[in-house]
Amino acid sequence: MADLLPNMELFPMSSRVNDKEHLEVGGCDVVDLVESYGTPLYIYDEFTLRNMCSQFKNSFTSRYKNTEVLYASKAFINKAIAQIVSDEGLGLDVVSGGELFVAIDAGVDVEKIYFHGNNKSPDELEFAVRNKIGTIVVDNFYELTKLDEIAHGQGVMQDILIRLSPGIDPHTHEKTTTGILDSKFGFSIETGDALRAIKLSDSLSNLSLEGVHFHLGSPIFELEPYELGIKTVLSFTSANNIELNVFSPGGGFAIGYVQDGLPPSVDSYAEIITETLISTCSNLGIKPPKLVIEPGRSIIGRSGVAVYTVGAIKDIPSIRKYVSVDGGMGDNVRPAMYDARYSAVVANRMADDPEEIVSLAGKYCESGDILIKDINLPILETGDIIAIPASGAYSPSMASSYNLNPRPPMVIVSEGNDRLIRRREEYQDYLIFDSIK
Repeated sequence: MADLLPNMELFPMSSRVNDKEHLEVGGCDVVDLVESYGTPLYIYDEFTLRNMCSQFKNSFTSRYKNTEVLYASKAFINKAIAQIVSDEGLGLDVVSGGELFVAIDAGVDVEKIYFHGNNKSPDELEFAVRNKIGTIVVDNFYELTKLDEIAHGQGVMQDILIRLSPGIDPHTHEKTTTGILDSKFGFSIETGDALRAIKLSDSLSNLSLEGVHFHLGSPIFELEPYELGIKTVLSFTSANNIELNVFSPGGGFAIGYVQDGLPPSVDSYAEIITETLISTCSNLGIKPPKLVIEPGRSIIGRSGVAVYTVGAIKDIPSIRKYVSVDGGMGDNVRPAMYDARYSAVVANRMADDPEEIVSLAGKYCESGDILIKDINLPILETGDIIAIPASGAYSPSMASSYNLNPRPPMVIVSEGNDRLIRRREEYQDYLIFDSIK
């Protein structure tokens, strides 16, 4: 009955409809998982996660052998995910001391960790240097001098990349656009800060400048911004006789959230990036550097499914029918924050035909807590199970305990087996950090 599953490109690769007409992921019936773990629930498919790691490695290294693939941890990280990604041969891109701590605790090779962030604290930098993190991506002048001071104090020569802002619009949401002039991230090429930063780094005794990094934004559905960004940055470094051992155009690769918004293939991203890098280096007469890419959402996004139970239903004739679920913006703030669009299915009645337009509302005390506005689904009843695909990235990592609602548990599924990788929060967890005199 696998042919009954709509939106095949959005769900994990192991998904199917079983003989009970239930959604199945990784050989596990979603209805059974709900009975075991409750809802809201995040399900991760190990097959899809590993497959996406392999796709990125193979697509890029087959075209450009000297490529290192990093998983962008901010999409979502915990020990289980870090260990799987590391097991697949990927390094990690981290953006905070917390992500770095999890990576180290998970046993990730520190030489393959790159530490990003526009305002790393002295404590975070000290922690990174003390743990011999492979590369720190420097974002501002304050960080340059502070990092050199910390490295000097520990007697370390720290490898760095300089993050540049090339002034290119990737045509994505304004809140996830990072490579334009008006951005908190990176040294601008246009203002001259980029060249000043590179010259300053050369004068600092405990920093070793290995290359440059830029990141245009996310999610990027177009290929042209990568081409423009690579040409712009390489032309800048060549014109200023800056030798590059490492070159990173970041990540930002898109995934499909709805059927009418599918992204280019991994091969398409790999082809434009590697071909542009090779041809531009050739045209400029410079040695091709090591290529570092940073997929995050595109590695883990499709592997995750968010699952909810239908509760209250409110029908306003001729206006809207609200179907409320037991989660919402606390476990997925993206619709409220970015106007993100999602698809959904009724996991316990997969064979039923769509019959009405409804809006899936969350339980949080905000009018903007709408997970999906105006979606065509079967007629819903209290107790039905809603599954939203493409939920593996950012939804869990941006989760909050707003209204003191417990954050959901997470399970990983593979070949009919399920494993809890994060337990559900409990009410007493909220008291752990309270201090009462």
